[in-house]
Amino acid sequence: MLKLIIGNKAYSSWSLRGWLAVKQSGLPFEEVVVPLYDDAWATRKQQNDLAPSAGKVPTLWNDQTPVWDSLAIIDYLNDLTGGTRFWPQDLAARGMARSMAAEMHAGFVSLRRACPMNTRRIFDPVTPNEAIAADLHRIQQLWAQARASYGSQGDFLFGRFGAADIMFAPVVSRMVSYQLPLERFARHYVDALMAHPWMQDWIAAAQEEDWVLDQYEQQPVLDS
Repeated sequence: MLKLIIGNKAYSSWSLRGWLAVKQSGLPFEEVVVPLYDDAWATRKQQNDLAPSAGKVPTLWNDQTPVWDSLAIIDYLNDLTGGTRFWPQDLAARGMARSMAAEMHAGFVSLRRACPMNTRRIFDPVTPNEAIAADLHRIQQLWAQARASYGSQGDFLFGRFGAADIMFAPVVSRMVSYQLPLERFARHYVDALMAHPWMQDWIAAAQEEDWVLDQYEQQPVLDS
């Protein structure tokens, strides 16, 4: 059986991706939640199950094989399940989906830093500064391209829920938590993703957590 080590469901955006990926695989797995940044964290992240990733979550174990980083986990599970569950089968669509996932993986730093994920909170609406507005514009531009070209047969970016949706799930959560302004078509996609049963399960589990990290509980104050 697979074992997935994740951080706090309220705050750990990378963990959300890894967890959704394992759910999408359809494979049975053991879930291990580790509380990030508590008094025991410095020691906990050095233990054998997290040492290969230098303490990063999510970390997936398949028997004696560790895989870490959410995009690597998606691709590993894609290989493990025959290449049919995560990426579009059409080559052009798959190329776009992989490109979007990679851009999300490495980009949109202004939005991610200013608005950390907190699935337990709805903050006062945030008025984006120039950098965050640019991130939001680019994200919605990508979504519009995917939906117009390949997403007409379903509610998700490429029609069927898949890897691209998994990669954008944490930023979608941020859009809801901080009530960020979105175009109407983007709001439809955000609503569809947030209504996905796995997202609802994750959010419900986050509500049951006792851990509170103060740095993720503050209303953002953005520079103009």
